[in-house]
Amino acid sequence: MTTYLLAGGGTAGHVNPLLAVADRLRRREPDATVLVLGTAEGLEARLVPQRGYELLTVPRLPFPRRVSPAALRFPGALKGAVDGVRALLAEHDVDVVVGFGGYASAPAYVAARISGVPLVVHEANAKPGMANVLGALFTKHVGVVFRSTRLRHARRVGMPLRVEIETLDRRAVHQEALAEFGLDPAKPTVLVTGGSTGARRLNETVAASAAGILGAGWQILHITGEKSDLRSTDLAGYHLLRYCDRMDLALSAADFVVSRSGSATVSELTALGLPSVLVPYPVGNGEQRFNATDVVEAGGAVLVADADFTPEWVQGRLVDLLLDRATIADMAVRAATVGVLDGTDRTVDLVLDAVGRASSTARPAAHARRDGTRTTPSSTTGER
Repeated sequence: MTTYLLAGGGTAGHVNPLLAVADRLRRREPDATVLVLGTAEGLEARLVPQRGYELLTVPRLPFPRRVSPAALRFPGALKGAVDGVRALLAEHDVDVVVGFGGYASAPAYVAARISGVPLVVHEANAKPGMANVLGALFTKHVGVVFRSTRLRHARRVGMPLRVEIETLDRRAVHQEALAEFGLDPAKPTVLVTGGSTGARRLNETVAASAAGILGAGWQILHITGEKSDLRSTDLAGYHLLRYCDRMDLALSAADFVVSRSGSATVSELTALGLPSVLVPYPVGNGEQRFNATDVVEAGGAVLVADADFTPEWVQGRLVDLLLDRATIADMAVRAATVGVLDGTDRTVDLVLDAVGRASSTARPAAHARRDGTRTTPSSTTGER
């Protein structure tokens, strides 16, 4: 029986692919043990137990970016976290560590390396996070979502998607989706979404530009987010929702999408072959702009900076695009060329490959000496 330790968390971008892989591992190997390593503060603290997995925790350790008292304490705190994870690896007789980035991953990577436990790294963003850059130094089993990702030993596996997206047949449920949201079957639909909490720039610009989009012969399904002040509209064909718990149906109703370019969003749009305008979130390290690179270069999406996404841009660029149905159809085909629907299975195959390679070399020291001491099996050549 195999014991998997999946490390990651903090945000949905780390937690959701982790849970997708956990579910697929459990489905493929019902007798396996799947554990999750995270923090007590991240989103995983709620979602992991809800999904039925045991959550093991480590302290939340942000990497210091400037000299400060916290930076001076960081090495000791990291060592303590690594020692704690090494103890967990030994206690649970873990066969492989699978990391998805986030605060819990860095100590898990170091602990796996020291303990001689096979390691797999999955990077969801086109611009790798610091933890996964570290993890990629310790293993050749590195999966990435985007072709443009620059990470050591990277193999493109795609994003582990939610099962309702992975199995979605948009054509088969299109009419059901239109009925669900009260949409007109005779008109194409622009879906606008900034995520569950919304995106102020998208909300304000689309609300101010709605008449122009409607005048181009389209209707709008606008998911504003729960924190939005937008409540209602008198414009026929402009449908506002604060929250949508059936995004599979929203995507099935859509013919074009305006959204942020988080990794999961871009992965879902390309997997489903949906053309889009992508407006990267302007805060952070710019990862959303990089996430859009592959599909924009393929011609399946248009990229516009947050500051440039104005009513004037919509009227001058988006409305003209929506009037050109042939170009929209071509963008859909091009978006699909960079999409991956089976990212979950590809990632699980990468994990099983790591386990199989470790088993084939017998890993004598790794299993015989998980007592907290450093192991140096002769077969260790960076694979661990």
